[in-house]
Order: sequence, then C-alpha cells, then structure tokens
Amino acid sequence: MAGFLTELSKGLVNPDGTPAVRSSVLPDMPPQVLCYERADDIGFGVSGVVTRARGLRAAFPDLEPKQIPMAASVTEEKVAYLLDPIGASRRSWALRATDACIRAFKGLAPLEHEAVELPWTPPFLHKNDGLVLSMGQFMQWAGAQIQSTGTVQIWPGTPVASPLLERNQVVGVRLLDQGVDKQGLPGEGFMPGMDIRAALTVVGDGPVGSIGQQLDEHFGVPQGHQSRDWAVGMKFVVDLPDDTRLKAGTVLHTFGFPEPEIFGFLYVHPDRIASLGIFVPSWFDSPVRTSYRYLQHWMLHPYLWRHLKGSKLRSWGAKTLGESGLRGEPRLAGNGFARIGEGSGSTNVLTGSGVDEAWTTGAQLAQAVLELLKAGKPFSQENLEQTYVKRRRSSWVETEGRVAEKSRDGFQKGVVRGMIGMALAGLTNGRLTLSGEPIPPYRRVPTLENYYRGRIPAEEIARLRKECAIKGVSLQGALMHRCGWPSIPYDGQLLVSHQDALLLGGKVQAPPGYADHVAFLYPRLCAECGVRICIEVCSGQAITPGDQGVPLFDREKCVHCGACYWNCSQAHPENPERMNIAFRSGTGGLHSAEN
Repeated sequence: MAGFLTELSKGLVNPDGTPAVRSSVLPDMPPQVLCYERADDIGFGVSGVVTRARGLRAAFPDLEPKQIPMAASVTEEKVAYLLDPIGASRRSWALRATDACIRAFKGLAPLEHEAVELPWTPPFLHKNDGLVLSMGQFMQWAGAQIQSTGTVQIWPGTPVASPLLERNQVVGVRLLDQGVDKQGLPGEGFMPGMDIRAALTVVGDGPVGSIGQQLDEHFGVPQGHQSRDWAVGMKFVVDLPDDTRLKAGTVLHTFGFPEPEIFGFLYVHPDRIASLGIFVPSWFDSPVRTSYRYLQHWMLHPYLWRHLKGSKLRSWGAKTLGESGLRGEPRLAGNGFARIGEGSGSTNVLTGSGVDEAWTTGAQLAQAVLELLKAGKPFSQENLEQTYVKRRRSSWVETEGRVAEKSRDGFQKGVVRGMIGMALAGLTNGRLTLSGEPIPPYRRVPTLENYYRGRIPAEEIARLRKECAIKGVSLQGALMHRCGWPSIPYDGQLLVSHQDALLLGGKVQAPPGYADHVAFLYPRLCAECGVRICIEVCSGQAITPGDQGVPLFDREKCVHCGACYWNCSQAHPENPERMNIAFRSGTGGLHSAEN
C-alpha cells in the first residue's frame, strides 16, 4: 500500500500546490484518499528484509540509506549449508550421505563450525546494490513522506470488516463493529461499523487478509489459480556483542538445519543491530512445526552462535508469507476495486523477494488511477485492466514472476529435488523445472503416529498427548525432547521462553471491545482432528488445547501472523481450498516498529 500512496500523493498536486486532479465532490481540491490500517501503527507487525530496492529507488531517486533508521547498503552476501551438530534432525538418506562425505573429506570441503559456505551463489539470489531494511522503520519514514503532502489520510488501528458490494461492484468498505464481546455480540458502548463509500477501493491486506478472502469468495479466482504454498517467518531483532565481526550490510542465508526444509537469514543493520530468523514452509510435512523452538535451535548452531553469543533481544515478530507467486494471483481488478501487494500474487518465489515487487504493483496502480482521473473515466473493470493490469503484465514484476512460477514445485517431493529445481529454473530463466503439484495441508500432513513411526511408539504419543492436554500446553516440546532435541539453555537475554519473548520483544496488545478474529468454524472437525497443527504452529501461543478437542483462542496473545489459517489440517466441508479456521479482521498484535 505504501508504494501506491507514495506514487499517488506525488501526482495529485502540482509543484505549486494546486490540484493536478480535482475532486468531483470538493471544488478546487484533489480527490480524498483514505487508508485504513489494521495495526495500531503503520510500522507495526512487518519484517526486516533485504531487497534489491528497484521499486523503492524509482519512487525515491535520491534515496540514501542513512535517511532511514536501521537501513544499510548490502556489502556482503553468503549462503551456508548447515550440518546437523545434534543428530536429531530428520534427514533423508541423501542428506545424511552428503553430511557424512563432507565430514569425511573436510580437508577438501570448506567445513567450519559445522557449516559449508557455498563458494558460488547463483546470480538470481544476489541482492547487488540492494538495501537491508527494518520494514517497520521504513514504513514510518515513508508514511511521513506521504502525509507531508497533505493529500492522504492514514488511519491506523482501524480494521476493515468487509467490502461493500452492490450488483457485483465494490462501492466501499465497512469498518469493524466496536463495543462487542468475543463472539461479536453487542455490549455496552456498542457502535456498528461505519460504511465508507468510495469510487475505488484498493486492497493490499497481505496473503491472509480478510478482505481479500471475501473478494475471492464472491468473485472467484482465475481458473487454475490457488494459494497452497505458504511459509511462516519468525524473527528476532537483536543487539550484537560489542566485539562482533559482522559489518552493517552483511547478508547471511542458511539451509539444512534445524530441519532440511527450514531456511534461515541474518541481516546486519547499522549500530550492531541484526534481524535474524527462519522460514518454516507449508511443504515441511511435520504435524508439530513449531517455529519458535526451531528458531532457538537454529540460533544455537555453531556457525551462527559464534556471532550471536552475548547478544540481547530487542524485538520479536512473525508473519505469514504467501509462497504461491503468480499461481496464487487473484482477480487483480473489478468494478470499483483493485488488488496490490503480496496478497495479489506478486512475491517472487525464486529470488525470495516480495517487498520490491509489492511496492512496484502499488506504484503501477497509482499511475493507472492518475491516468483515469485525468481522463475523467470511471474505475470500471475494463478501464482498470487497460491501465493497471496492462502496466503490470508488461513490467519486470510479471517477467520475473513467470520465471519463478514453477521454480519451487520440486519441494513438493523432497528438499534435494526442490533445491535442484530452483537452480534449474534460475539458471534457465524458468525454461527447466522439476514438477510437483502443490496440495493443501489437510491432504499432505501425516498423523503424529505416522510421522514418528520408528522413533516414538504410538502408545507413548498417546500418553504425551494426554499429559500435555491436562497441562494445557502444546505437544511439540515433549515430542522434540523425546526425539533428541536438547533443552534450550535460557540466558535471560537472547535465549528466553516463548512467553518471555512475547513480553520482552513482541509487546503484544489487543484493545477491548472487538470480536475474536480467529474462529473454529466446525467444532466437530476440531474434535475429530488428531493433529491440531494450529496449536503447535501458533507464533504467539494464542491457541491452546480446549475441552472436547476444540482449541481455545486468546486474542491478547495473537500477533496476527496468520499461520493458523493455512496450517489447519481439516478441510472446510463446502470449499476444499479452505480450511476449518476463519481468520478475520481484527485489532491488536505486535507493538514494535523495529520488526
């Protein structure tokens, strides 16, 4: 949305301050532009990134990293394969053989600190001339540029409940009801959500946004498109030790540990600050794919711990990433609405780039809007497709997205196959890939008994499940301990409990008077579920075991990462592309602008 508002705000007025485009309602004024933001600040709940910054530099030609807090130019890039120093990781025979060969011939392979730094990195992974950013800090900086023009109003802490639909046209939005209980029933101080009518409604609500979901349900998605590939990214922002050797602009990416399917990153900002974390993908077929515990084991790997020992947690966060790319592209435009950003299928799943693409799609829509306003044309589907969609189809976002479209399909059949498929796609510009059909989680996630067959007897799993249900805690800790994962040596600084991370680094808050935004649609399906990934994967421990097998949801702990939405292992009875969890508009979440 920031790319859209930046480009639009610059085009609504002339250099002398007079309107370049005049409102049809207010004489001698530019059109009114309102932006409603769910989070309590425009810098809350987003993530640290490394980006090539092509779209950002096009919007700000004179951009210097020193203008933005925590920004740095990329100075060094490394990719490392992490071996398993513990012996608890579930590795295929091929990876175990690879690890054995690396250790046996360590004189020939550059093995240090239980890791091998790749001597050559494919060009498509490079972020040459790019930027390391805290998106929270960047959004606050960009927001100040936008609002200084006086042409845009931004309303944080104002969730949108639904689009207003009239005869298959979006005519505005309805804000969330206030003064209601957790079930949405009116209470003291009830105030129904206000209807805001608009000539054009721009939707940029991310990969699990409620408004995007409702538009998909009403208008459908293009034939052959679906969103089945996801990842949850969890990260820390830390103060590195005084004697750190890592320089600002350093970019490290890892793979291979704590599980082969999990990728890691470490980006260094100025002043010894670093963003670091892991991505846990939907094709990691574990019914206990807990991000927080795996993040701690990843930090403790010798390759990383040599840099992180003595660090201190500043902030913490998590979010869902849409990993379907162009395959997950919805209807980009319709009568009275257009969609931009990550929720519009712009993420490049080959290069792992999303910010630059999302920003550019917003700028493309802004250019189209200005063109239509100056021509006096309505925001019809036909006009938006001839301006916005046409721009997008002829841009680098589309061209590179086509190269990446099938690049990760190989991961559906294994990590080694997936890595080979990515390399083939990147080196041949998408002409060669390895096949593998993305399938919904409920069709691919095994039962606990099947997943741990040969490692934990079914009777022991039943006992552990019962014990954890009595304690009201998730099952992952007991199962990981049983499989040989050691306890985390808490130090009160960087290695802290999950709940302490919420308090120290997450700063999670949720105002009263709003309905729960996570709901379990069919309790019967929850009771029948033997996996309950929603509990294990919840980034904020907001979902816990409940009576009769139906999980409990605590809005006060939710960080709005959306992982529960796509990790549900029970299909919706009426729509096989949806699961049994509703993820709706809601308030609260992270209160840190460093994420």
